[in-house]
Amino acid sequence: MSLSPSENVVINPPSEDETRDLALEFAQRMNVSESGANTPSKPQVSPAVKKDYALLNDPEYHTKRLEQIRQKKGYIIDMDGVIYHGTKLLPGAKELVDFLHKNNKRFLFLTNNSAPTPRELQQKLHRLGIDVTEDHFFTAGQATAEFLHSQMPEGGTCFTIGEPGLAYALYEKGFFMNDHNPDYVVLGEGSSYNYENLTKAVQLVCQGAKLIATNLDVENLNSKGNKIPSCGAFAACVEVITKTKAFFCGKPSALIMRYAQRVLGLSRAETCIIGDRMDTDIAAGISSEIDPVLVLSGVTKMEDLPQFAYRPYVILGGVYEIPNDDKKHTISVEEMEDAARRASYL
Repeated sequence: MSLSPSENVVINPPSEDETRDLALEFAQRMNVSESGANTPSKPQVSPAVKKDYALLNDPEYHTKRLEQIRQKKGYIIDMDGVIYHGTKLLPGAKELVDFLHKNNKRFLFLTNNSAPTPRELQQKLHRLGIDVTEDHFFTAGQATAEFLHSQMPEGGTCFTIGEPGLAYALYEKGFFMNDHNPDYVVLGEGSSYNYENLTKAVQLVCQGAKLIATNLDVENLNSKGNKIPSCGAFAACVEVITKTKAFFCGKPSALIMRYAQRVLGLSRAETCIIGDRMDTDIAAGISSEIDPVLVLSGVTKMEDLPQFAYRPYVILGGVYEIPNDDKKHTISVEEMEDAARRASYL
């Protein structure tokens, strides 16, 4: 889930006990007994719904898949709704990072927000009590810059609407700002959108500039928890007028997942993605064949799952379910080196 331009939004996440009871409560509302039998006088419950809840609370199915996630060598982790809400750390977030460090796992925090730099994200986690190095962060802005570099290794020019994090990522890859005859129009997150620069973007695309969007999320939340337009909404505006389709680099694109994999240096089979959004995090895992883990500490509720034709690999109340003291989860240096070598041939 993308960070909003303001980080003051505070949403109270459910407690551990509340999240563990979600499946039972929903089953009761769907008129299903604890044994799974349908109440004779009530409508039938879809087998797909039962399967969704097995991923959350079936004693054998859930536990088996959770254990397989703990055995992974690499973790791609969304931030807002998974690690924190606004300025509040979510239960188990620090313990998860400690678990990853202790067991020699590789991990990367991946966000669809193009506004902050990795250093700014590092500083935010530091303020929340989690210390990791700057190279553990990757943004949609960096993915966009990486893609443009692959298209024009010699560098180029962009008309950009967004925040400093996006401009900085583009500069690092040899791209400079130009509002006259740029190679690309790049749309990111932020509060700098207005009629003038949207009109400029439309005119430049009509003149031949390629249209790029860091991500296609159409909405976000402001500091009061109200919906506000996000990058995808502004991209749609330019698309409709210019009759041009924007190319986007953030989740659920498999492109940003491929870049994240490259940073981790591990294969798809050795990696999982942890997120709170079905339409970005989980879809990104599905499209890139990386096991997706849904946590219920963010925007997605169990009742939302029937809207989607795909499901996560496993569903957790929050990241607090992952940390475990069993030493079998520790990856030796030799095992990690072997995994990295295998990935280099893929």
